Order: sequence, then structure tokens, then C-alpha cells
Amino acid sequence: MAEAKRNPKKFHADWRLMVFAGALLPLLLGLGIWQLNRAEEKQVLIEQWQQEAGDPDWPEQVASGLVNGRPVTVTGVFGEHSWLLDNRTRDGMAGYEVLTDFYPLKGPPVVINRGWVAAPRTRDRLPDVAPPEGIFSLTGRISPYPEPPVLSANPGPAEGWPRRVQALPGAVAKAEISQLPGAVIRLQGSEQPGAYRADWKPDLMGPQTHYGYATQWFALAVVLAILSVVASYRKTGPDNDNNDG
Repeated sequence: MAEAKRNPKKFHADWRLMVFAGALLPLLLGLGIWQLNRAEEKQVLIEQWQQEAGDPDWPEQVASGLVNGRPVTVTGVFGEHSWLLDNRTRDGMAGYEVLTDFYPLKGPPVVINRGWVAAPRTRDRLPDVAPPEGIFSLTGRISPYPEPPVLSANPGPAEGWPRRVQALPGAVAKAEISQLPGAVIRLQGSEQPGAYRADWKPDLMGPQTHYGYATQWFALAVVLAILSVVASYRKTGPDNDNNDG
């Protein structure tokens, strides 16, 4: 007890620690605030989309610009062009994603990603992906064209339908159907007309995810502040040679 009284712990700022903490702490706080702002933006965007989803207008959406992740409903008929995206696996099984042209009653045509279908046992066979006939209402989300990787830009042979491809750049699809917009519609739900396995998770990161990231950044900032303060307390006295920091 006497020794503890003679050599009490006092606060001594270590300039190296203070510089490190002073540089990192604002960064952590800034990242947390940025995630909170992103969460608010996503919440506003989702609320806006939910209001618009009740009465969608495909021509108006195309005119205003298609935004990835936005929900959309189109009513029309399927066309005769189907692309089979090769090397798509589900649960360890090889298969294809089926993309078929669709002609809404109003507005320009669009490519519909109908989901995943298992491949036949041999490569010389293709699955039967003929779409149903009739007028249907389809619900999905705006999605980018499946562009090829930079190092394999060859879209594959342009022969016959359905057509097996490694990717489907927008330019290739528009060479077949000139009025296509700059995005496709990916079906949400395997129960829809003409759909296969269309159970993708939404691409849009929700507000709760951003709130979670913000909490992590703020927690790191608190831990950094606490450790900096604790590390700055040292024993003082004639037997302590660390007083000079």
C-alpha cells in the first residue's frame, strides 16, 4: 500500500500514441457517419420504390433511367430469343441462366432473366426453354447485363436459338433487338410465368446492413479512445524511468 502511494499512476501523454489516435479516430468516426448517411439514403430510396411499385409505368421508368435493384412490373408477351448463360451452378449442379426477350404492351422490349435451369447430361444437348404463350405480368428487379470478364470478351457463336453464351453484353443483345434498354429484368420468384429457379437474394444492400457497419466503426472508435487513455497512465516516482514518455 505504501509503495502504491509513493508511486501513483498519473496521466502522461505519449505524443506517438496521440498522433496515431488523432489520425485514426476521425477516420473511424467519419466512416460511421458515412454509413449512417448511406442507411438514410437507402431507406428513402426503398420507400420511394415501394410507393411506385403499386402502379408501375415501364415506359416512364425507361425514360427516367433504369436503376439497378429497383422493382418493376411489366405486362406483355415473351419473344423467341433465348440466351443460355453457361457455367452457372446451383447446389453443385451445372446449369444455365435463361434470358429471354419480352415485349411489354407499352414501352420498349426488355430481356428477362428467367432464372436457373439444370443442364442436360451431355454438352451436345440444350434444355428446352421455350417460354409460355400468352400475356403475362412479370415482377422483378432491374439488373445489369451479364457482361463478360475483361480477359474473355468473346460472347460465343451467334447461331441458332436458344443460344449458349458465356456472357451477354448489352451490345450483343441489342444487335438482335435494337430497342432494348440498358438493363435487364431479373425475375423475383420461381412461381412466375416462364420462371425457372429465380430465388436470388436482392442485390440492394438494405439500411440495416449500413446501420450494422456504422455500429462497428463507432465501436472501434470507442475502443481506440479507451485504449489510448489507459495506455497513457503510468506510475510516477523515483523508481520509474518512463516519465519522459
